[in-house]
Amino acid sequence: MVQAAELFNTYGYHVASMEDIAAAVGVAKPTLYHYFKSKSDILYAIHDEFIDLIIAEHDARVAAQPHLPADQCLLGIMQDILHLMRTHRGHVRVFFECHRSLRVDQQLAIRAKRDAYAGTVIRLLEQGNTEGKFSCDPEIVTLALFGICNWAYQWYDASGELSTADLAEEFWQILLRGIAAAPGASTVVTMRFPGTLTRPGP
Repeated sequence: MVQAAELFNTYGYHVASMEDIAAAVGVAKPTLYHYFKSKSDILYAIHDEFIDLIIAEHDARVAAQPHLPADQCLLGIMQDILHLMRTHRGHVRVFFECHRSLRVDQQLAIRAKRDAYAGTVIRLLEQGNTEGKFSCDPEIVTLALFGICNWAYQWYDASGELSTADLAEEFWQILLRGIAAAPGASTVVTMRFPGTLTRPGP
């Protein structure tokens, strides 16, 4: 999937051909058609792999640290998204720019996973509200969180000095200052990830 995603990223989904993909992967064109009946199926596989990677990172973190506070879970989610912009740049661009080229049934399948993932963020924000750490509209802040992270692929330079973990921390602090509970309502969290800021999970 990495080679196909990079081809779509470089040349565009509509320009890159099955022949181009087969050559990039190093297989004969008939062999590629044995696994994928159409270019749309490859596009769907890229979308599915990307959303599954993000979901798996969160699930692994929660399994390893079941009592991790909501704020740290949210920072971890932001780190996951931004980290994949460095390790799977082709996937990221394809995911955000080519979803309308999927068949309707494929769009619905991916949307269901995206909605489930967004639901995770909403629940974490609701948990933070209940604990008095946040004072926010969970649905609006979820949209803001994804908006601020997802657009970064347009300008983030992986060769620059700012790591994706540092960028996630910057984004988190911007969000946190906007959703912290009013003074006196409860303890306001100004959180930094424990230890040095490294991406959780593998």
